[in-house]
Amino acid sequence: TASLRRQAQLLSQNPTLKCVNFRGNVQTRLRKLDDGVVDATLLAIAGLKRMEMQDCATAVLDWGEMLPAVAQGAIGIQCRSDDERSLKYIDALNCMDTHVCVNCERAFLEALDGNCKTPIAGQAKIIDGKIVFRGLIAMPDGSLKYETEATGEIADAVEIGKKAGEDLKAQAGDKFFEMMVEMSPQQVLGQITK
Repeated sequence: TASLRRQAQLLSQNPTLKCVNFRGNVQTRLRKLDDGVVDATLLAIAGLKRMEMQDCATAVLDWGEMLPAVAQGAIGIQCRSDDERSLKYIDALNCMDTHVCVNCERAFLEALDGNCKTPIAGQAKIIDGKIVFRGLIAMPDGSLKYETEATGEIADAVEIGKKAGEDLKAQAGDKFFEMMVEMSPQQVLGQITK
C-alpha cells in the first residue's frame, strides 16, 4: 500500500510486516501478488465489486480492523452558489446521512490539523439513530497509535468530530505532533520500509 494511514495501522497490529510503496491498477497489483512480488495487497472492495472481481478478495476488513481516511468514498459536488437550477439538482443527490457523517469526520480532521504526512483515520456511522465516530492518529511506523470513540446525537455531529480530534490531540501531546512535522517524506518512508 502507498497509504501512510494503512501502513501505520497494519504495523501497529503487526510490527514484523514490511510495507512497500505499492501502486498500480487492480490487475497490476493482483499480478504482482500472483508473481510473488508481495505477499498481500489492500484493495477497495467497492472497486472490486464494480469490476466484478470481488472473488479475488480473501478478506474484507471492518472498521474494527482498519479505519478509512476521513470522507473516503463520499462524493462532493461543487457549483456556483447563485446557480439555483444546479443547486436544486445537486440537492436531490444529497444523502443526508452521508452528509452528516462527512461533516463529523471533517471536523475531526480539522481539529487535528491533518495533512498527507500524518496517518489519520476516521469514520462516522449512523447506528440506531445516533452518530457513532471512531478515529485514530498514529506514527507512520505504527509504534504509537492513539484512538478515540464517541457517540451522540446526529444534530451534534460536527461537535462530536471536533471533540474527538481535540481528545486525540490531548492524548498524543505536543511531542507527537512535533515529531510528525520534523519528519521528511523520505524519513517517513524509510521508517516504514526498514
